[in-house]
Amino acid sequence: MSKQTIQDIDVQGKRVLVRVDFNVPQEDDGTITDDRRIAAAIPTLKALLDGGAHLVVMSHLGRPKGKISAEFSLAPVAERLQTLIGTDVHLATATEADPLGITTVSPSDAYISLLENTRFTAAEEANDADLSAQLASLADVYVNDAFGAAHRAHASTEGVATVLRSQGKPCVAGLLMDKEIAYLGGALKTPARPFVAILGGAKVKDKIKVIDALLPKVDSLIVGGGMSYTFNKAAGREIGKSLLDSDSLPYCASLLGNEKLVLPVDVVVAGAFSNDAPSTIVPNTAMPADQEGLDIGPETIEKFAAVIRGAKTVIWNGPMGVFEMPNFAKGTKAIADAMADATAAGAITIVGGGDSAAAVELLGYADRMSHISTGGGASLEFLEGRVLPGLAALDNKE
Repeated sequence: MSKQTIQDIDVQGKRVLVRVDFNVPQEDDGTITDDRRIAAAIPTLKALLDGGAHLVVMSHLGRPKGKISAEFSLAPVAERLQTLIGTDVHLATATEADPLGITTVSPSDAYISLLENTRFTAAEEANDADLSAQLASLADVYVNDAFGAAHRAHASTEGVATVLRSQGKPCVAGLLMDKEIAYLGGALKTPARPFVAILGGAKVKDKIKVIDALLPKVDSLIVGGGMSYTFNKAAGREIGKSLLDSDSLPYCASLLGNEKLVLPVDVVVAGAFSNDAPSTIVPNTAMPADQEGLDIGPETIEKFAAVIRGAKTVIWNGPMGVFEMPNFAKGTKAIADAMADATAAGAITIVGGGDSAAAVELLGYADRMSHISTGGGASLEFLEGRVLPGLAALDNKE
C-alpha cells in the first residue's frame, strides 16, 4: 500500500522530526569524500522549510557501537548540510546522559537542528521504548526519508513512529523515500515488459530470496559475478579457484533448466586476485583449475547487453566482476552501458543500491539511469517482498 508523504500534510509552524541517511564516507580527519546522501535529502528538507516547519533532523553514521565517539560525530555533516541547503544548522551536544543531545534541541524556524549520531547509544538499535519516547517528544510530525535504514526496526525508524502514531500525529514519507517506493514498487507490481533483472555479487545464498521473488515476475534473469561460478559448478563444470557457495549448489542445480535464466558463456580468469595479474578469456566450460574468474567475458557481455537493450524495465543488483580493479571492470561497465542505452530508448532502469550503485557512480553512469536506490540491504529486502519496519510504521494513503 502507498504511504502518505510530506505533500499530503500541513507543516506550518509544526515541529517536524526527519530521519535521513547521512551515513557518508569520510577521511580520517572527518573530510567528507562523497556528499550525495546529504544532497539527496535536500529536496525534502527544503520542502518542509518552505512549508513553515521547524526541523529536527537525525541520522546514524558508521558503527560507533553505542558509544559517543568524536570519529563518528555528525559535526562534518552539519557543516556540509549547512553549505548545501543555505540554512544555519545547529548540531546538538552529546553527553553521557543524553548521547543524541535531545535535551539541547530547541526547534526553530531560524535554523535546522541536527541530533548527534543516533548510534551513540545502544538504545537506538535495540529500538528502546524510552529513547523512542524521547525522540517523539521533539515532534508534531515524523518524516522518514532514509530508505537505506528502512529495513531496520530501530528507535529512529520504527520506534518513534509507533509512539507518534499512537498519539494521532502524522508519520509520513519524505520525497526520497516516496521515489524509492514508486520505482521499486512500480517495477515489481506493474513493470513494462520485457522485464529483466540482473543479479551479481559474491554469494548465491545472499540472493536466494530475491531470485525466488523475481523469477516468477521477470522475463529474463541475468546472473553474473561471483554468483555465476556456483551455477557453473552445479552444472558439473570446473571453476578453478573461483568463488564457490557450496551450500547453494543444490539450489543452483534446481534452476539450471529454467528458460528465464541467462548465465555467462565465457569468463576472464587470472592466477591471482590482483589488477596486474595476467588474464585470459576462456569458455565457462573450460576454466583452468589453477585460475579464478574475475569478470565476465566478451561473448557474455554481448549476450547480456542484447537482453538488456531489448528490455522496458531493468533492475540491477550486484556487479559482474571485480569492478574495483580496472582490468576486471569491463563486464560491469558494459552492463551499465547497456542499461544507459535502454534508458535512452525509454526503458525504466533501476540500480538496486550497494555495490551496483557504487559501480555506476565510479564508472560515470549515474546520470544515465532512471533511478539509483539509496538502499543496499533495504533494496534487497524490498525486492524479496519483505516488510520494511521503517516503511510499515508510516501512515498509509486512504
